[in-house]
Amino acid sequence: MSDLAIKARSGHGHEHLRTSCGRDVTVGRLDLGNARHPSRRIFLDLGGCPGCGGASWAGMTVAEARQVARALLAEAAAAERETGSASQSAGQVDVSHVTGDAYAISVRGHAMLVDQPAGDGGQDAAATPTELLVASLAACVAFYAGRYLLRHGLDRSGLAVTAGFIMAGDRPARVSDVQLRISVPGGLPADRREALLAVASHCTVHNTLRQEPAVSIELD
Repeated sequence: MSDLAIKARSGHGHEHLRTSCGRDVTVGRLDLGNARHPSRRIFLDLGGCPGCGGASWAGMTVAEARQVARALLAEAAAAERETGSASQSAGQVDVSHVTGDAYAISVRGHAMLVDQPAGDGGQDAAATPTELLVASLAACVAFYAGRYLLRHGLDRSGLAVTAGFIMAGDRPARVSDVQLRISVPGGLPADRREALLAVASHCTVHNTLRQEPAVSIELD
């Protein structure tokens, strides 16, 4: 193993995992460059295992590490679906702890990650659950708006929805205000604007927020 790898493994804040085949896997951060031009990289050390021919080690940029994480989550979710080890019935979402404040979300073989900002104790590896809530609303509005445009023979290429949100200043912790703006490149005929807004405002996620669903939380 290179001196760089040995130095990186001796640091703090790294995540360690022993696999079923006996490998000691380590993931952590490398501080390269200098004070004026720092370079943050992520390393993945697969370590050695009994009967294996040496160790494997890789250094990645932050963007590359995110791609690897997404690929691993997607493949794990697909493997669960194929082997039947996870019950993915319609309307079911599974969440499992990954590391620190990061959690993996799996639904119908698709996977994503949530985390918390570094200032709140997380590693900022992904969006927060609250941000995903707002993103879900924005994406649902975009979907309904896009279908409206398609039905009326209008171009939906470049359709975009921007969502800003504000957290409540009192308890309980919640989002108190969401502002959404729909952008239709090329504009929209005046006689279609009100109808599109009516359709978009009645998307499934918005309807759910306006008519609160019954939510029960139990402990296994």
